[in-house]
Amino acid sequence: MRGLTRVSVTAEGGTRRSRWAIHGPAAVAFGVFVLLVIAAIGAPWLSPFDPRDGRILDSLTAPEGLGANAHLLGTDALGRDVWSGILHGARISLVVALASVAGAGLIGTAIGLLAGYFRGWTDEIVMRLVDVQMAFPFIILAITIMFILGRGLTNVIVVLIVTSWPLYARVIRAETLRLRDAEFVVAARVVGCGTARVMLRHVLPNAVTPLIVVATFAVPQMIIFEAGLSFLGVGMPAAVVSWGTLIADGRSYLDQAWWISTFPGIALMLTVLSINILGDWLRDRLDPRLRNL
Repeated sequence: MRGLTRVSVTAEGGTRRSRWAIHGPAAVAFGVFVLLVIAAIGAPWLSPFDPRDGRILDSLTAPEGLGANAHLLGTDALGRDVWSGILHGARISLVVALASVAGAGLIGTAIGLLAGYFRGWTDEIVMRLVDVQMAFPFIILAITIMFILGRGLTNVIVVLIVTSWPLYARVIRAETLRLRDAEFVVAARVVGCGTARVMLRHVLPNAVTPLIVVATFAVPQMIIFEAGLSFLGVGMPAAVVSWGTLIADGRSYLDQAWWISTFPGIALMLTVLSINILGDWLRDRLDPRLRNL
């Protein structure tokens, strides 16, 4: 991401680069992400059909392009419009990803901050719990929890939070261990600042940068995990349109109606790729070792 710079004129007539300017691949990725957000927010108005309603007479209709009552990306076996399903599926993907990242980030940050600051038996218990959970394969743990809780949007978010908080805890713990004995933290304790104030006002703000990068890369992971659970039939219920259910619905018709699974798969791929590229750009901007590259 070395080309992501903005050139401005300095007083000496030279140029100065701003590390926060975006162009090149990151600009394209940002454009794709903005379109995804617009599609998710405006799905009820942008969709030409209700993604849950279908007509058997329109079953397995090939992509027809633009036109009145035309199915832009075709229909599935029940006559439901694929384009409308992709738009509404974007809403599910963003809601699940953002909610699970926020929840896991808050829980993992709190636990990692406590473990790193107090150390001792608190750190040992937390880290052993993290090691045990991370030893389980994600898909087995997620399917087991979903089998207990049942399918549904809220349950998927809960599962993703439960299975992903250890990553944030480990990151924050490492940063807290590095900062707890820093001079400015020791000075804050010397002048009488309480433990909570030291942790929240002095340690946490200086440990949050790597957490932002981790959260950015976790968003596309959560989108993939939700799609995977829905594809396996343990995620979203049939009444909820998601990219995973759309891909699963079309897998039996790949030889005669390839568009049912292909277009949702392309939407999933572009979304994950664009957010990963933005994550690379953000990491380069926030990592002091890469700022002058």
